Amino acid sequence: MTSNRNVTVYGAYGHTGRFVVAELLARGWNPIVSGRDADKLKSLDRRLDVRPASVDDAASLDRALAGSAAVILCAGPFADTSAPVVEAALRAGIPYLDPSAEGVVTMTTFEQYAARARGTVILPAMGFYGGLGDLLATVAMGDDDAPADEIRVGFALDGWHPTNGTRITGQRTAGRRVFFSNNRLEVGSDPQEKSTWNFPAPIGPQDVVPLSTVDVVTMSRHLRAREIRTFMNLAPLVDLRNPATPAPVATDDRGRSSQTFVVEAVVRRGGEERRAVVRGRDIYAVSAPILVEAMERVLDGRTRTSGVVAAGAIFDAADFLRALSPKHLEFEGA
Repeated sequence: MTSNRNVTVYGAYGHTGRFVVAELLARGWNPIVSGRDADKLKSLDRRLDVRPASVDDAASLDRALAGSAAVILCAGPFADTSAPVVEAALRAGIPYLDPSAEGVVTMTTFEQYAARARGTVILPAMGFYGGLGDLLATVAMGDDDAPADEIRVGFALDGWHPTNGTRITGQRTAGRRVFFSNNRLEVGSDPQEKSTWNFPAPIGPQDVVPLSTVDVVTMSRHLRAREIRTFMNLAPLVDLRNPATPAPVATDDRGRSSQTFVVEAVVRRGGEERRAVVRGRDIYAVSAPILVEAMERVLDGRTRTSGVVAAGAIFDAADFLRALSPKHLEFEGA
């Protein structure tokens, strides 16, 4: 483990950023809080190191990252913020992580920085979306080197009170989701055919529709399958599309909402299926321990590779998920 305990969180005053700062403090790290709004940064905790910065000002980002062991980007839309902060991380020679759910942006990050990130780690989409589904699918793939016929990941939420950032992302990505079919990535619109997914308890059987999440991008980088598909149940999508649905409200002493989720990965080879499942609470809050666990593993060398990588490619997926269980989620798998 590095002796440097400083970690820059850009977008620290946002909804997910606050959870990340709290998780870092709980694990003994020293968050350097950064973002565009100096007043919002100062309102977080007067004991924190406050370094305002703008993604339009490279020098200010360099100051925000100076002396840090890593940077975690929590400010979206990531189409606007990720490239400048990745560039700053590369200049500083430190790992970069984000919880982006933006598939096209994540695909671009993999393509744009593949060569330049050698020797360091760039971990895009390392949150509830992108990281969690990828880790589950990696567990379900098992040790068999044979390609899968199909990887399916189902997301079931009992409801969804979206943040403003989620709404903006949804508006920007409409019609520009990333699909993987017949061994290739394509960008298009989600099909609307409805089917039923028998989720494990406490969710149970649900009507689902294809919803191409950023997990399609991360899984396609290292898992061999002819088809990779992701699905979501209908209830949270109704909430998400309703402009009157309020933002999430804290209901426990950790600031989590009452939202519950189940995520299940299914890998099919011929007539055989392998599954892995997690259950948890609050998709925004759970992104924080996922991000910080990943950061710690990168910094202390518990990794398999470097560069621009997906969670399942760089970490022991089952060990990673067991480390988060049962405090942050419940994991069932190999």
